[in-house]
Amino acid sequence: MKDGGWIRRMFETGIALKNKYGQDRVFDLSLGNPVAEPPLSFNSALQSIAATPVKGMHRYMPNSGYIETRQSVADQLTSEASLKFSTNDILMTCGTAGGLNVVLKTILDPGDEVVIFAPYFVEYLYYVENHGGVTIVAETDRDFQIDLDKLDHLITPRCKAVIINSPNNPTGSVYDATLLERLGSLLRSKQSAFNSEIFLISDEPYRRIIFDNVPYAHIYSFHDSSIAVYSHSKDLGLPGERIGYIAINPNYTGKSELYEGLTFCNRTLGFVNAPALMQHIIRSMQNESVDIQAYQKKRDYLYSNLTSLGYETIKPQGAFYFFPKSPIADDIQFVEELQKYNVLVVPGRGFGKPGYFRISYCVEDHVLEGAIEGFALSVSKFRSA
Repeated sequence: MKDGGWIRRMFETGIALKNKYGQDRVFDLSLGNPVAEPPLSFNSALQSIAATPVKGMHRYMPNSGYIETRQSVADQLTSEASLKFSTNDILMTCGTAGGLNVVLKTILDPGDEVVIFAPYFVEYLYYVENHGGVTIVAETDRDFQIDLDKLDHLITPRCKAVIINSPNNPTGSVYDATLLERLGSLLRSKQSAFNSEIFLISDEPYRRIIFDNVPYAHIYSFHDSSIAVYSHSKDLGLPGERIGYIAINPNYTGKSELYEGLTFCNRTLGFVNAPALMQHIIRSMQNESVDIQAYQKKRDYLYSNLTSLGYETIKPQGAFYFFPKSPIADDIQFVEELQKYNVLVVPGRGFGKPGYFRISYCVEDHVLEGAIEGFALSVSKFRSA
């Protein structure tokens, strides 16, 4: 099977094991399916709009989304990024997956190259392929930060975009302002050398899930040809509702033409528009999120236990994943060992990084607690071998 199928394969394995052994005896840490319920204000807004529906609320709207919702998003981004956004910088989408496909369809010509960083969210490979692009994989450093020297040698005249993901899936790394400033400088130098345009695309579904007061650096001040794609799947606990947006850098000189292209592709890719009901609800929730401290508590619990058992791992700064080094070179073999104790994780090769494995800790506390014994027994087996 392709390496890219590992996440779903492990998720389906978990379902089979739960049917065999029972829900409480299987510790599924494979899928990034948020355990946090939406804020109470979401339920209140949903009940309110159901009790007093607005006439025409389920009809078509502009392909870019309701102007009131786009204004709400623009206002929030203006506040966060200290840069003036307007409704014509925002396009509502069917989550980040839909948004990234819309962006890539708009900017790519056949054969154009898109750089991604390993370890990566495997769907990037398919999104780029969907629209005739070629994926170029750049390795990160030992802390999973962008290695600008390696990136420098991979950018060619055919490079049309670089995709970053911070906080990162699968590592939990966050890119700071200094790194992004250097990245923007490199991209501008390449644009000048090749007389080309290189977009910086920021995939941001975990933007608000950051720990220890680590600041979030928005991309807009570091590269004018930049686009952010955001989702409310994680910050509001709404992955099944498929609601997000694309934000174009207000300083981008070609934004009017780009916006027209994005709107056209949102329609012709078959999305047509983002879900109407969710657009009505999330316009009043741009400054809200699930309880981030609850995820930080899970992070701290797991980090303490993993490191005490001898696992090598960075301490995630955001998102809800760990990406430890496998105790043995064969990450698949180690993942299979964990399965003997009904602990399900995803091998690193499913993210383009063999020799590691991903743990998703957006689960109930008892699942994390129940998995510790399996982690202990598995690592001790290979340590004593």
